[in-house]
Amino acid sequence: MNVLERLRGRLIVSCQAYPGEPLRDPDSMRRVALAALHGGAAGIRAQGLDDLRLIRESVDVPLIGLWKDGAEGVYITPTADHAVAVAGTGADVVAFDGTDRPRPDGRPPAETIAAIHAAGRLAMADVSTVEEGVRAAELGADVVGSTLSGYTGAGPKPTGPDLDLVAELAAALPVPVIAEGRIHTPQQAAEAIARGAHAVVVGTAITHPTTITGWFAGALPSR
Repeated sequence: MNVLERLRGRLIVSCQAYPGEPLRDPDSMRRVALAALHGGAAGIRAQGLDDLRLIRESVDVPLIGLWKDGAEGVYITPTADHAVAVAGTGADVVAFDGTDRPRPDGRPPAETIAAIHAAGRLAMADVSTVEEGVRAAELGADVVGSTLSGYTGAGPKPTGPDLDLVAELAAALPVPVIAEGRIHTPQQAAEAIARGAHAVVVGTAITHPTTITGWFAGALPSR
């Protein structure tokens, strides 16, 4: 069974921590990934070369890898060189920014997709619109994620998942669509599948205790 078929209708858990946080080290993310698998995750999404290498050594489920370089603009596996490095960690799928924004090296996303394929991996385009998803599929992306919806434009970030985008992408594309971004409840995950998602990625609501604690603390009356 190929990688994408193993993920059909299943949960992928994103194991990432931000710089400066207590869990921001590769072995912590490896342990978080193992805990997610014990809970029934079918795949893992992680970032950073050291994290990916260590997780790959520890798990045999599909692994989606990326490399965040920077904090603004295109920073999710922003260039073909980044993509090749991610592929070298053993990740099965290399996720990259599939939006229409300019890349740091000025090269087109088609070169990133070609580099991923040359390395023998699948290419996942993280997009923010249907148009970007269609373009990514035309360029050869093997799978498209709704990951960047709400993160590329001006204005406040939405609080919930963009399930309308998931449904529109699923209807428009000949490749699988993975729902990702602000999916915070089991009900939202199930709805994403019902609306056409091939699989669902959940990160913060499972693997980011600082944010989860803040949700609970913020719900209590102030003293």
